[in-house]
Amino acid sequence: MEKCNYFCIRFIGQPLEATGKDGAFVYRLFIMANHKSALKAIRKSEKRRLHNRYYAKTMRNAVRQLRAMTNKEEAAATYPKVQKMLDKLAKTKLIHKNKAANLKSKLCAHIAKLA
Repeated sequence: MEKCNYFCIRFIGQPLEATGKDGAFVYRLFIMANHKSALKAIRKSEKRRLHNRYYAKTMRNAVRQLRAMTNKEEAAATYPKVQKMLDKLAKTKLIHKNKAANLKSKLCAHIAKLA
């Protein structure tokens, strides 16, 4: 593969061109970065975006699974793990602290309603 004079950051959306011997699509977004520091900032922000996306999705799945539980003992045992996850995400400002508090409150009410 030849050296590109543009920077690849995202692998989502429609392919702009097909490259490679196996015919795989490579998704490229053209960046007008004029400094090395700007390229590094783009790389860092992309890494953080993927990291944040993973933890946000994991949190949403954990909350969804807890809401789907019908056994009170099982839900009460799972709640501290979900609470810890919410607090960590609020501490790193991935979600707002009030959103974390609201979710914890709603989950507590859900567990209290279970028979």
